[in-house]
Amino acid sequence: MNAKALHKLGYGMYVVASKQGDRLNAQIANTVFQITSEPPTVAVSINKSNLTHQFIQESRVFAAAVLCLDAPLSFIGRFGFKSGRDTNKLEGVDYRIGKTGAPLVTENTVAYLEAEVIKEVDVGSHTIFIGSLVDADVISDEACMTYEYYHQVKRGTTPKTAPSYIEEKRR
Repeated sequence: MNAKALHKLGYGMYVVASKQGDRLNAQIANTVFQITSEPPTVAVSINKSNLTHQFIQESRVFAAAVLCLDAPLSFIGRFGFKSGRDTNKLEGVDYRIGKTGAPLVTENTVAYLEAEVIKEVDVGSHTIFIGSLVDADVISDEACMTYEYYHQVKRGTTPKTAPSYIEEKRR
């Protein structure tokens, strides 16, 4: 089986955020998708070892910001290669608090989605959080960044905690 066929699936680049009490956290994710339009329902796939997973599981809310094509690699790295256990990833970033209390990242963003969790699906290393949309808006008409663009043009890498990570086998 050639697992690289999975790389041909369409993915975007998102900042997924949540809260735990007064604490806020966010991370990069490539797996955010619409499930239904009526009622408006979306899902995110989050690694169980990530702090954002803990926050979503406890607060039952999440927000996803859709990144624009021009989002700098340093901005993506801030959310993708640092832990919220060690740093406040939202410090110095433009965001506002949404209806659920989750942070809505507005910097380098074309749209946001805000949801309340209605179901969780355990898929081994990750949990798929299914959420009922409580708010959404378009911030910009700029193009969205795809995961393919992130890899091929920005030369970004995939962390081991990403759902699309495939370990290279040595021959």
